[in-house]
Amino acid sequence: MIVGVPREIKEDEYRVGLLPVGAEELTAGGHTVLIESGAGSGSGLLDADYSAVGATVVDHAVEVWSKADLVVKVKEPQPAEWSMMRAGQVVFTYFHFAAEEALTRAVIDRQITAIAYETITDTQGHLPLLTPMSEVAGRMSIQQGAKFLERPQEGRGILLAGVPGVAPAEVAVLGGGIVGSNAAKVAAGLGANVRILDINLDRLRYLDDIMPPNVTTLYSDRHTIRESIGRADLVIGAILIAGARAPRLVTKDDLTRMKPGSVIVDVAIDQGGCFETSKPTTHRHPTYVVDDVVHYCVTNMPGAVGRTSTYALCNVTLPYALKLANQGWRSVAEQSPGIAQGINVVAGRVTNRAVAETFGLPYVPWTDAS
Repeated sequence: MIVGVPREIKEDEYRVGLLPVGAEELTAGGHTVLIESGAGSGSGLLDADYSAVGATVVDHAVEVWSKADLVVKVKEPQPAEWSMMRAGQVVFTYFHFAAEEALTRAVIDRQITAIAYETITDTQGHLPLLTPMSEVAGRMSIQQGAKFLERPQEGRGILLAGVPGVAPAEVAVLGGGIVGSNAAKVAAGLGANVRILDINLDRLRYLDDIMPPNVTTLYSDRHTIRESIGRADLVIGAILIAGARAPRLVTKDDLTRMKPGSVIVDVAIDQGGCFETSKPTTHRHPTYVVDDVVHYCVTNMPGAVGRTSTYALCNVTLPYALKLANQGWRSVAEQSPGIAQGINVVAGRVTNRAVAETFGLPYVPWTDAS
């Protein structure tokens, strides 16, 4: 099989979909690996690192897309890449379809097989290919939130940790999953007072056991959300419903409860965002202000720390890429229901129920798609 790795072209995206060790494993298995020149440079990986282990470095993305049977990426195909996708090709990447109807329809039109990192599950029902980037994003959310609380960044001029004689910042985390728990851990470690909200009481009990004393766990409902954002200096949106659009937990009217200069970091923006006022931003232009509240809604947060993120991501994606290359996607899906959960579109048919429901499209089980 020919496995292709194009250079990521989303703005300020520095990750790459395959490490040199992955290229070596694939070529040792008899596969051809095509990697676009410069694909690894944002993560400190040189073309020579790939060619040294048997990969073929090509000059242009069109050569990767035109020849590859399996394309391994990081971010969803960008509009400039849509026309290069071809019928029957397998694309293995983060898609986040529920956040972008135009991408969904483009993938349908191009008749590819779309296997999404973010909906593959393991035997415990966890999301193993989303977890490492959720860990990165959760930790980064506090790092970025602390920066934008500074007055020159239009924030309140608050130091998260405070100092002796001055109270630390108040942080509210909406969602107690991987993103939320990592955000709470970092914020608490810096000395902030943290509230973490979730609707899963078992999860809250677990978090209550493992978190330090400056973290309070709360059941999430409309009253608790409004009260918590009203007292917070920094609010982290960490909600995920696999494959579906994130629910909007904070309305525009709710912003009037927030302090002027407070900061929202909406990590759920990849799935549409959990604040009504959220809209996608970039690392180059990461924030905007609505009703005196700073919004940080960067859609590829882990891309800014490309080296850390690439290694963390490829550590978990490589075994799946090897299976897809060695056995073909249908054979792998038949053997693994968890991998089958990652199949979102096949030959123009939507095979993920949440994506189909989001856009009012027909749902077809992957076993019935041809």
